[in-house]
Amino acid sequence: MQRTTFQSNPKSLEDLLKEVRSGKIQLPDFQRSWVWDDDRIKSLIASVSLNYPIGVVMMLQTGDDQVKFKARPLEGVTEVSLTPESLVLDGQQRLTSLFQALFQNGPVLTRDTKNKAIKRRYYIDIRKALDTAAEREDAIVSIDADRKVKNFRGEILANYSDRKLECLAEVFPIPLLFDTVELMKWQMAYLTCESDNQEARMVRWTQFTEEVVQRFQGYQVPVITMLRGTPKDAVCQVFEKVNTGGVPLTVFELLTATYAAEGFELRKDWEQRRSVIWSKSVLKGVENTDFLMASSLLATREAKRTVSCKRKDILSMSLDDYRCGAQLAVKGFERAARFLIGHGVYAARDVPYKTQVVPLAAILAILGEKWEGDAIRTKLGRWYWCGVFGEMYGSTVETRFARDVGEVVDWIEGGAEPSTIQEAQFFESRLLRLRTRNSAAYKGVYNLLIKEGGLDFRTGESIQVGTYFDQRYDVHHVFPEDWCRGKGIPNGIYNAIANKTVISARTNRSIGGAAPSVYLARLQKAQSMADARMDEIVNTHLIDPSDLRADDFNTFIEERRGALATRIESAMGKPIQRDVSNETRQEAVEDIENDVEVDLEA
Repeated sequence: MQRTTFQSNPKSLEDLLKEVRSGKIQLPDFQRSWVWDDDRIKSLIASVSLNYPIGVVMMLQTGDDQVKFKARPLEGVTEVSLTPESLVLDGQQRLTSLFQALFQNGPVLTRDTKNKAIKRRYYIDIRKALDTAAEREDAIVSIDADRKVKNFRGEILANYSDRKLECLAEVFPIPLLFDTVELMKWQMAYLTCESDNQEARMVRWTQFTEEVVQRFQGYQVPVITMLRGTPKDAVCQVFEKVNTGGVPLTVFELLTATYAAEGFELRKDWEQRRSVIWSKSVLKGVENTDFLMASSLLATREAKRTVSCKRKDILSMSLDDYRCGAQLAVKGFERAARFLIGHGVYAARDVPYKTQVVPLAAILAILGEKWEGDAIRTKLGRWYWCGVFGEMYGSTVETRFARDVGEVVDWIEGGAEPSTIQEAQFFESRLLRLRTRNSAAYKGVYNLLIKEGGLDFRTGESIQVGTYFDQRYDVHHVFPEDWCRGKGIPNGIYNAIANKTVISARTNRSIGGAAPSVYLARLQKAQSMADARMDEIVNTHLIDPSDLRADDFNTFIEERRGALATRIESAMGKPIQRDVSNETRQEAVEDIENDVEVDLEA
């Protein structure tokens, strides 16, 4: 029989908060800061005063060699000398709010409805708390740290700045609920502050003690404790499922807390390595989780374990494994930048699949300087373009990463073609459906035109050179939108990648909305350019210049699509699906008319 991973027992609120104060209960360092506002704190206090449930608190037992997280006290706890016995996985906001309101001597630092930082002290209005017709939240009083209630002009409306004033106003300070000595002193002051009203006050105090004070003192909180021996990935998965704080927790944050327990600052280490990686502009999209995946792929291979970068494998990566993998990963990413630039990618926004850069970096790290050889570059290029145009990296990428690393390296050393190459397919009809850079294949066409030596229509300059010197090149229409609309061409066709090419922003402004025959003549005249030279430039974009000079959109779109398909086929090193027919042309038109999203997310 499998041993249970948790136990469930109620625990008194008082005991929980005492353990928070002593440090027996702390937070794992990956927990984000306390964020509850004044209204939520008042609502929470009201619920406890009525003995209403406030939800389950989930803890993790410490002292486990398998799961080690750096711990920190809950906010408001000042001095901690104990090693924690439990870490809070769920319930941080509630426990912190109650600790600060009930156990902290000073004011509670919280926020108002406008998210402005404020300091508050909390009281219970005795008369309102005993009024069965009143809402309990109305009995919870929140005032400034100086214990004075003011209007918007700063005029004092009520003053609770000393014990006598509190007693006269019959507002009970919440921090005294669990302080027996001070509670008795306040009770005596309350009963004697009005000599002619002691009997009535005794009745109210007795009722208040039974209906409010004793509910706090006897309040039980359901506590689920995850036991020692629970695997780290299970702990993290449970944390994310139960935590309702909003922003998902990343594997980087979890590993940061793990390594911090060994005195290693992962965040600082990543910042140093990122500065090296991001010095290559094409890699500015690489994030810390991408880096961890590459490090895990390399570390597991170095250790001769099953190559993997799944979440559980990253979380189980020892500090020594990380250091080994990270050192190799940095070199791999630097080589990846050179590879990408060689394949027409100059900026992070133009990387077809950010995810594909992870296995690329790992593969290049493993190959070392061998990757620079022409035969190996050619093979790597085939794998890369098959991933791009086969659109292989859109989801469930971790398994593919590990498979690629092993298969591509083996293939380069004489093994079988990688699965990515074997499985990749590209349909020519996609060239009529790719319309935005949300698609990896759309960016791939853009990159391929740059790689193959396209020249700018206006300057004749290599797009590679212009892009390197940040001349604002992008994909623009060959047959301009205004001209196409005027001719009644469906926007689903004229917005397709087949009617786009790479030119500079300045050249695009020169083209405007004119017919191709008009803007070519205009550009030639402005640059004193001969017909033959303009034809040569247009040809570098896989366009027949005669189609532009004749303003023949239909012939152009057919020939350009076919030329792009042939170039993609060459890049992938395998035949593509030549599936364009009158039916698929009509489908492309209907896609855009019906507002169908056909691009695959990169």
